[in-house]
Amino acid sequence: MSNLGYEVMGAAFEVYNHLGSGLLEEIYQESFEFELGLRGIAFCSKKELNVYYKGRELKKKYQPDLLIENSVIVELKAVSDLAKEHEAQILNYMKITKIRVGYLINFAHKDELQWKRFVISDLKLAKISED
Repeated sequence: MSNLGYEVMGAAFEVYNHLGSGLLEEIYQESFEFELGLRGIAFCSKKELNVYYKGRELKKKYQPDLLIENSVIVELKAVSDLAKEHEAQILNYMKITKIRVGYLINFAHKDELQWKRFVISDLKLAKISED
């Protein structure tokens, strides 16, 4: 895991240790964003990402919870347990955007922060627009 990965997860653990489980996802998102800011980590929240089919830009956009330093996608959850559908969601974000690293973080899992790191090594790097 890169230094950025350690910093991202450090922020997630700080939020979990401070708030515990059982709150709404929006509360965790706002707190996590605040913690990332305290750590000087650049991010975009709910940034619309373009999706293409055969070279044509589609009207539907993807909106991952966070795009960190244009190189890591983070999807936050507040559910009792992560499911395969959550994993598929972040993997789809990564494949469509060609971003190689993603974190799926669940704040509502009882007794501990639940998280998974995903790396796709066979993708070409995508340029994320700065709009």
